[in-house]
Amino acid sequence: MPAKREITRDDILPMDAFAAVRNERRAEIAALRKNRRFEIGPSATIYFECFETMWWQVHEMLFVEKGGDAQLADELEAYNPLVPKGDELVATLMFEIDDAGRRDRLLARLGGVENTVTIGFAGETVAGVPEGDVARSTEDGRASSVHFLHFRFTPAQIASFREPGARVDVGIGHEAYGHMAVMPEPVRQALSEDFD
Repeated sequence: MPAKREITRDDILPMDAFAAVRNERRAEIAALRKNRRFEIGPSATIYFECFETMWWQVHEMLFVEKGGDAQLADELEAYNPLVPKGDELVATLMFEIDDAGRRDRLLARLGGVENTVTIGFAGETVAGVPEGDVARSTEDGRASSVHFLHFRFTPAQIASFREPGARVDVGIGHEAYGHMAVMPEPVRQALSEDFD
């Protein structure tokens, strides 16, 4: 069955029904995310999103904030762009540093980092395109700790990415944070399912 590409009102559980399955669904999402994330260097983690992770996020926001139907349209508008549309991978890049001082010093130098993330494989390079929801870097060179990125693939690139055992590198090429990681094979396999 093809992956769903958009969360609609029909996909949303009533909050009492969600509360009844919340712990079970949390465990399912944690298991799903295990093969959709990995670290890039010492301070960055990339999380690849899908219908299920965004479905969970919408439900959690509705459950925690209790905004009901009035809130739903805003949540769908915020999270539907992060559901892969069949020819792309969508990721959340997070700079996760527990020490507040160290985190502040790094983010102060990372302006524009969202424009330097690439996925490389089989001689191909796919550059991440930042989600245009809000500016994630300031004019003075400071970056947010969270970035949303779209990696759009051609049909030939999708075929190459899906090759079993294909080496896939994900890199951040910013002058203040230049790191690369090889995508683990279980992650590559899981992400291959995001394409039509």
